[in-house]
Amino acid sequence: MLIEVMDRPAAPSQDWNAASAALLRYLRARGVRPDLADDVAQETLARLIALSQTQQIGSLFALAFRIADNLIVDAGRREKRHFGEVDEEWQSDDPSLDRVLDSRRALDVLSRCLRGMPPLRREVLIRRRLNQESCRAIGEDLSMSAKAVEKHITRGLLDLRAALERAGVRVPGVGE
Repeated sequence: MLIEVMDRPAAPSQDWNAASAALLRYLRARGVRPDLADDVAQETLARLIALSQTQQIGSLFALAFRIADNLIVDAGRREKRHFGEVDEEWQSDDPSLDRVLDSRRALDVLSRCLRGMPPLRREVLIRRRLNQESCRAIGEDLSMSAKAVEKHITRGLLDLRAALERAGVRVPGVGE
C-alpha cells in the first residue's frame, strides 16, 4: 500500500485508497515506468494529504492528476540532467554489438548443424532456402518428387531450430 491514513480523519469524499488506485492507473496509462509510477503516486498522495489538512480540495482526483503530471515532468528533467543529452555523434543506425555477436553465434550454430545433416537434406535445404530454387526444379535435378523435397526442407528446418534452441540462441522473428 502506498500511503494509508488511519489516524487522520479524512472527509467522506476523500477516499485515499481509491485515489491511489486511480492515480496508478492514470500513470500506467500514460506509459510511466512502474517504478516511477509508484514513486510519483506516493509523492502525490503525500502532497494531497498535506494540502487537505490546510485547504478545502474541490476535486481530489483532478488535483491528484495535475500534481502527478508535474512530478513526471520534474522527474524527466532530473533524468535529463543526470544522464545528459545523447550526443548525435555517438548515435548510430548500425546494429548493437550484442546483436552482432548474437547473429554471429546463430550463424555458427546453423553452420555446424548444416555440416552435420545428411548430404541430401543439406543440399535440398541450401538450394531451396539460400538459392531460392523451386521444389519442383530441385526434385527434377535430384530425381525426387516435389513432396519428398518439401519433407527434406521441413526436416532440415526442424533440425536448425532444434540446434538453435539447444544452443540457447534466440533469433528475432523465429518461433515468435
